[in-house]
Amino acid sequence: MSAHMESGPSRGAVIAGTGPRWVTDGGLETDLIFHHGVELSHFAAYPLLDSGDGRALLTDYYSGYAEVARRAGAGLLLETPTWRANPDWVAAVGGSPDDVRRVNLESVVLLAALGESLTAAGALTPDGDGPSGFRVCGTVGPRGDGYVPGQETTADEFADYHSAQVSTFAESGASQVTALTLTTVAEAVGVVRAARAHGIGVAVSFTVETDGRLPDGTPLAQAVAELNEQAAPDGLLVNCAHPGHIARALEGDDSWTSSVTGLRVNASRQSHAELDAAEELDEGDIPDLVAEHERLAARLPNLDVVGGCCGTDVRHVAALWGVDG
Repeated sequence: MSAHMESGPSRGAVIAGTGPRWVTDGGLETDLIFHHGVELSHFAAYPLLDSGDGRALLTDYYSGYAEVARRAGAGLLLETPTWRANPDWVAAVGGSPDDVRRVNLESVVLLAALGESLTAAGALTPDGDGPSGFRVCGTVGPRGDGYVPGQETTADEFADYHSAQVSTFAESGASQVTALTLTTVAEAVGVVRAARAHGIGVAVSFTVETDGRLPDGTPLAQAVAELNEQAAPDGLLVNCAHPGHIARALEGDDSWTSSVTGLRVNASRQSHAELDAAEELDEGDIPDLVAEHERLAARLPNLDVVGGCCGTDVRHVAALWGVDG
């Protein structure tokens, strides 16, 4: 079973004329918790792979984004529910070292089968332009919290640590590794080095605070420059922040904008600390989100991937692509 199926998706022209080609999903974990009543230990979605009901829920979730891709005439990135499936978090959830390999492999198998099924059914075929295709991407999350930099660790130490997941994705036939919500340059460099060592493509994504800086205080422009100098990835995203917060990183220095290939934005304008403390989901204002996203996207000439993050669901992503949800 191939995890990589691509048939020349037509370029979309729905985000400020930039022409992104790939739809990806929204805030999987917040969607599951607040819309489906699923309890996620340590924010980990991958345990759903262990039950028939859980796998059905994941299948339904990703299928919604396939419909967005079909309507938008774009390709679909099926990104595995493994943001918390690295060794430390698997142990925290109650798993063993063997579970790291198992759940990451199973996630690719599930999404590859889904992609092939959707393609066979014509669900990934945009009107008039031929099949859009799909790619399965192995999702890697930060070793730490995702909003907090954590203890100081070298890039080489991060590379060794993330190799457990990265090597499994390389073995599985996933199209690439995508590391989301990274808070430091060192961890981003480590993920890229791990991917290079295992011969798999890699995209990395920083998150920023409301001031447009990484959680450790590094300006986004500086982080991008240091990453590209030390270990340039195949793709660079920004995720888990409102587009208005990301836009603040352009104030005074927009040298990083040509490097950005993807956005996965939050619905809410709240800070990470406020989101952590929130007991109710802030789904944001969708028209405002779209307007802010369009303004930001217009300044990103190489934007290729558009999706969502915390607080977003298929409605938000559909709106970002200018199609009905």
